[in-house]
Amino acid sequence: MARDHKPFRRRARVAATAVAAALTVGGTALTTLPAEAAGNTKGHDVSSHQKNVDWRSARTKGARFVYVKATESTTYRNPYFGRQYNGAREAGILHGAYHFAVPDKSSGAAQAAHFVRNGGAWRADGWTLPPALDIEYNPYGKRKCYGLSKTAMVDWIKAFSDEVRRETGRHPVIYTTTHWWNTCTGSSRAFGANHALWLARYGSADTGALPAGWSVWTFWQYDNGGDLPGDQNLFNGSPARLKRLALG
Repeated sequence: MARDHKPFRRRARVAATAVAAALTVGGTALTTLPAEAAGNTKGHDVSSHQKNVDWRSARTKGARFVYVKATESTTYRNPYFGRQYNGAREAGILHGAYHFAVPDKSSGAAQAAHFVRNGGAWRADGWTLPPALDIEYNPYGKRKCYGLSKTAMVDWIKAFSDEVRRETGRHPVIYTTTHWWNTCTGSSRAFGANHALWLARYGSADTGALPAGWSVWTFWQYDNGGDLPGDQNLFNGSPARLKRLALG
């Protein structure tokens, strides 16, 4: 995901470069849609880095859904969130909100509450995708698991999920990479049964091995640049199936 937390801008830029390299196989990003694009639905995700998005142009280029960064930790809210989130809906694009986790700063429940209060709420209107948790490589330091033990990380994610579900009625989608998940949660299988997977994997024609606990992906972030603003994504299914996911 694009980093946009201003107090960490310089460090985040370096870390984001490293993350992109880690997500890219052989150092080469995809320049075309992966083979699995056939029959699936095209979308993207944005943060404050994209600022004022031309949503009608994105729709014309094939975007049918977007996830917008809403919050990070318990202190940050994307200043462009409202115009991005509402602008997508006005252009006829399904929208969802995501939270960037910083597990060493505060509890999962506290970050979930901040998220829901600042854009992460959900409505059964057919246009609002389930809230999403972005949990991945640490862009603010060398401890990729944020200094948490595997058990503590699973507990943090569970606390976040439980609070989101308590406040919205939906389990959050979980965005991660296979390597980070298996490393930092100890290959936990606690979430695959009732949390949709949003997999990040660049530079490959397919998704490869999925994180422990999941047998199918729901969203796939396959590149960090392309025709659409921000990161490029696919939904595993038709627009009608995506609409059903939004409805809950």
